[in-house]
Order: sequence, then C-alpha cells, then structure tokens
Amino acid sequence: MILVRRVWMVRHGQSESNAGLPTNGPGVSPLTARGREQAVRMAAAFTGPPALIVSSSFVRARQTAQATAERFPGVPYEEWPVQEFTYLGELHGPRTTNEQRRPFAEDYWERSDPDHVNGGGESFRALIRRANAFLDGLAERPEDGLIAVFTHGLFMKAVMWSLMTGVTDPDAAAMRGFRHFNGACDVPNCAVVELWRPSGPYGFRVVGGGTTHLAEASTSQETAPSGLLD
Repeated sequence: MILVRRVWMVRHGQSESNAGLPTNGPGVSPLTARGREQAVRMAAAFTGPPALIVSSSFVRARQTAQATAERFPGVPYEEWPVQEFTYLGELHGPRTTNEQRRPFAEDYWERSDPDHVNGGGESFRALIRRANAFLDGLAERPEDGLIAVFTHGLFMKAVMWSLMTGVTDPDAAAMRGFRHFNGACDVPNCAVVELWRPSGPYGFRVVGGGTTHLAEASTSQETAPSGLLD
C-alpha cells in the first residue's frame, strides 16, 4: 500500500551569511536574531505535530528546526543529507561575505559543466542525484503524516526543478536551464514548499501555492493530476 505523503520543505531562517556578514564556511553560519524569530514563527505555523522532523546538518537549518522540535518534543528528529549545494568548495574561504564570493559563483555557473568540482565542493550532477535520492527516501518512509524537512534554498530548488523537468542526469543545457530557474524562483527564509504524493500511480508533485495559513491539508483526495478531472 502506497501512503499519501505530505512534506513541508522549509528553508532555514535568516543566517549571518544571508545578512551579508562574513562566515567561515557553508555549514557553520548561524541564525541572526531575525532568523531565530522566524524559526519561532515557523514552529507556530504547524496546526498539529508533524510525524517526523528532519534537518540538514548545517547549523542554520538545525537552529531553525530546533524551535519546532521544542514545540513538539515527542516527535522524532533526524538529520538527512539535505544540506545546501556547496559548489564553491574551498573558494568559500574563512571570513568571506556573499559579495566577496560572488565572482567565484558567477564563474562556476558560466562554466555550465555539471561535473565540475571546486576543491571540497559538490558537482551539479551530484546535487541533482542527491535531490532525487531525497525523493526516493521520502517515498519509502513508514510515517503516516506530515514530514517537516528543514533545509536550504538551492536544495529546495533542485528538488522542485527535477520534479518539474524530469531531469535526473543533467547535461550542460540542463544546468543552464536550472540557472535560469534559480534566477526566476525565490525561496525566502522560512518559506515552505509543499510536496504531495497521492496514493495513485503518480509520483511527488510540487503544490502550486502556499496554504500554510489553512488548517486543513492543501490537497484533496484526488489521484489524477490536476487538469485531467477538470
């Protein structure tokens, strides 16, 4: 039996890096005071306890998830490989800001090489494989209820883009397409992107529109894609 699956992918609250402050690497940037407030407000948005709380291992995601974990202390907590896309590798030097790293980022995306790896970083191809492994893992989970995943902007976009395009093994053209998608898609701090997998023959879908302000689930019990029953 295939369970109906609902997932909230939650971007972390504002980090020191987001605020333009220097950081010592992609995984250690903590939340700002504003980010901590956003995390508390995010926790309050849940109308009931999720079935599972998941976070990346990066500090800003763990700190954002902490507020929800503290509100629902009986809910299991796990860390999964849903960390941010760290394509700069060693070019993300100590005590550098986003602006200082921007030329390296532009050079990376201009290459449009899905296999290129900066020292200690991750390739674009590996990111898309990781996004699809995340979806496969979600499909196999036994929990019957909402799974809350505290993660990062580029990873969330990689999941959405792969679902929308069907790309699982990107070439240079696909990487350019993702770059365009990235520029056209905003995921603010503590934004929620909902994924839904019905019990029928279809896979995960991206829910097109925020409904976290509603008490009920944002999806109906239909098992056919929107449009086929309209």
